[in-house]
Parts: sequence; structure tokens; C-alpha cells
Amino acid sequence: MIFPAMSTSTDNGAAGRPDGDEYEVTLALHGMIVGLVGGVVTIVWAVTGAGYFWPMWAWLGLLITLAIHVLGRHLVDALEGRARPLAVHAEVTIFICGLELVIWAMTGGGYFWPIWPLVGFGSILGVHWLLVNRELLPTRRERQLTERVDVLTRTRRGALDVQAAELRRIERDLHDGAQARLVALSMQLGRAEERLEDQPEVAALVRQARGEAGAAIKELRDLARGIAPPVLADRGLVAAVESLGQRSPVPVTVDAQIDRRLLPVVETAAYFVVAEALTNVAKHAPSASARVTLAERDGLLIVEIADDGPGGASIDDDARTGGSGGGSTGLAGLRNRVEALDGELRVTSPAGVGTAIRAELPHGI
Repeated sequence: MIFPAMSTSTDNGAAGRPDGDEYEVTLALHGMIVGLVGGVVTIVWAVTGAGYFWPMWAWLGLLITLAIHVLGRHLVDALEGRARPLAVHAEVTIFICGLELVIWAMTGGGYFWPIWPLVGFGSILGVHWLLVNRELLPTRRERQLTERVDVLTRTRRGALDVQAAELRRIERDLHDGAQARLVALSMQLGRAEERLEDQPEVAALVRQARGEAGAAIKELRDLARGIAPPVLADRGLVAAVESLGQRSPVPVTVDAQIDRRLLPVVETAAYFVVAEALTNVAKHAPSASARVTLAERDGLLIVEIADDGPGGASIDDDARTGGSGGGSTGLAGLRNRVEALDGELRVTSPAGVGTAIRAELPHGI
């Protein structure tokens, strides 16, 4: 009997693999041979007389060859990549275990001895699956997440440091550049005004321009102070907070227990927490007094601002009427700034008792 020649084309993705029609013809011929040989054996058994049906073992062997033919073709077309060996292993294991069950049944049943090879082959397959999918194991997944968090923490730290340095550079440029030029312009306008005493109308215009220049200088100073106050960069957080307390229209007591410089981004966040809180005290409780506490504890910078105003503030309220609650945008912005550093901002403001704003900032981020 002549079988069709195997094609060497690569239409199905691998050299030497028969195409679909050739495979179907080959499989059909194989099936015919199995049926023919099995039929002959069965006829021989029938002719030689009834009794033990020994042809079943011949049929088993013939069907095994046919099953291997089908399984081999399927394994060739199995998944590519690292899942392919696992698929091959699984299908071979299923085939062997199924064959053992058939043999057990053909031998009359009894003690279920296939349980032991089933357990053994199943265990080996399970270990193979774990090796292929080890990234799904909790320990590996947790380790990957931990490493990812560490990377994000380092990159965020770098981004925050760059942002703080850029803000301080902008403040210096405003102070040493635009602000200095406006001061010089105001002085020149003053000298020009003195020389125009005999021209009162022109002198009035120069005087007006000088006033506008002075207003621009004041606004520019406030803007620069809002970006990064010079005293914070030069002398540190404690001195900057004490300066805030001295400029505040309400009495402020500062209790600082910090004797070293912290990261610039942490000092800046703490400074603006104090500045916003004192601004809200002056706005909503002008007759109150405030106390600012700065301390280090368990790797955290603790910033607390407490007043003895009417209280009743909430960080989530759209409108606040008492204590250091202030406007919702201010405190909401502070909360975002603090949480960006993995910190926490809390507002405690029972009615009639006063308001306390507490920020906890990790100073080692």
C-alpha cells in the first residue's frame, strides 16, 4: 500500500508538515488499516472457537497507534511559546492515564491500582504548571508589587525634589531679576518726579507711575513668597514659621522641636500648611489666638495648628464660618499637597471649642 508523499511546504508554519488534505487522507488510511487488522484478528478468534476474547488486546494496540497519530498531529499544532510544553505535557498525561483506566477495565476491574500512577502523573503535571506560571504565585506577585512600589517611590521622590528646586529657582529669579528691576524703576521715577516740580501735570503722571510700580513690587513679593519664601530656603522651617507668626494679625505661639534641616519638599509642604491655617484663623476668627507645634516623631514631621476660635470647620465643607477652617479650596489643596508625600491631613473642629489642623509628613521619603 502506497501512502501519499509528505509535503515539504511551510503553509502551516513548519517545514515538512503535511497540509490539511494530506493529513486527512493519511489518517483515513491509518484508520482503515486498524479496522482491517482488527477485523482479521477478530475473525481468527471467531473461527478458532469462542472463549476468552483475546482480540481486545490487539484492538487496544491498534487503537493506541491511531490515538498517537491524532495526538501527535494535535501536539504539533499546540500553542507556541512557553505554554506549548505545558500543553504537550498535559495531553500526554491525559492519554497515559486514560490508557491505564482502559487496561484496568479490560482486566476485570477489582483493586483500583490506576490511582497511584494517576496521582504521580498528576503531581508532576501540577509542578510543571507551577513552574510555568510561577509569576501567579502570591510570593512572587507580592515581590513584584513591592519592587514596583519602590521604583515609583524613588521616581516620585526625584520628581518632587526637582519640582521643589525649580520653584526655588523661580523665586530667586523673581527676587533677583524682575523685583530688582522694578525697585530700580521706582527709584528712577522718584528722581524724575523731583526734577519735574515746575511741571505739576507731568509730575503727577510720574507719581502715579511710581505708585503702580510700588504696587507691582508688593504683588511680586507676595507671589515670590507664595512660591517659596526666601527665609525657608535660607534659614529653614522653624525660622520661616516664626516669621509667619510675627506677620500674622492674630497672636501666634510657635513651639518647635526640630533642630535640623529636612528635605526641601517636606519643609515647603509644612510651611504652606502653617501659612494657610494662620490665614484662615485671621479671616474667620480674628479675635482668636493660635499655637503652632512642630515636632519629629517616628519618622514623621508633625505639624499642628490649633486656635481657640468658634470652631465648626470641616475640610469637606464648601463654606466655613468659624475657626481655621477657611475656604474649601485652601484646605483641599493642602490635603492634596500632604497626601502627595504619603502624608495625612486631619481637621478637628468641634463647635465652640476651636479648630486644630494636624499634618503628618514622612520626612524620609
